Amino acid sequence: MAVDLEAAIERYTKLGFVAAGYRDTPTSPPVYAFVCFGPGEFHIASVNHVDPKTTTSACYLWVEDADAVHASWAAADVEGRLHAPRDTSYGMREMAYVDPDGNLVRVGSPMHPDP
Repeated sequence: MAVDLEAAIERYTKLGFVAAGYRDTPTSPPVYAFVCFGPGEFHIASVNHVDPKTTTSACYLWVEDADAVHASWAAADVEGRLHAPRDTSYGMREMAYVDPDGNLVRVGSPMHPDP
């Protein structure tokens, strides 16, 4: 969900996603967006109001290297909250990004054992 879908498309593009908006007419603002990261895809709908504190929108991206994704996203310097990767008890290295609309994107990769 996004109140300003064009801003969301721009933000996710800066993070390395391929994002495209669907428009009712060629000159109207986008009402829906298709957001892809590698083979993963999620959709964002335009809404008139969203409370970032109560949204339940979330997705999980499985990647090869959560630390590399975190470094790339940190360098993009976009609005929102970016949480550093951490090791989990279930063998994943995970990070999270919460966009200004409250959508949660969790990212994880398998932990690599120490040599």
